[in-house]
Amino acid sequence: MIHYINDDQELKSECLIEMANQVWPGAYDVRRIQEAIDRTINITAWHGSKLVGCLRILSDGYLFGTITELLVLKEYQKQGIGRELMQRAIDLTPTPLFFGAQPEAEGFYEKLGIEKSLQSFYIDKDRN
Repeated sequence: MIHYINDDQELKSECLIEMANQVWPGAYDVRRIQEAIDRTINITAWHGSKLVGCLRILSDGYLFGTITELLVLKEYQKQGIGRELMQRAIDLTPTPLFFGAQPEAEGFYEKLGIEKSLQSFYIDKDRN
């Protein structure tokens, strides 16, 4: 059974990094990831003590919000976890939400009835 937490203020970078490395392998800085987590609204999905899904929202609380990422472990996909995380994000945030999507994820958002909007742009910055 999956347990969800809205605005999970106990989320630790080690858990997010462990999950992220299974989706987007990388050399993540534990301290910097924790600082990022502490600045976002974190909606999490747990199977026991294992983090299996996470959606993070960065918001000014009034005019703008963005979903920084929606991650669900591959073996937990197609079980409604991503749908539940998105619904909780919609219910929880007081602002419109804007976000980008990987091309392979566009069908997922379309199935949820989410309207495709603005083209996004990207400026890369060195994380060091």
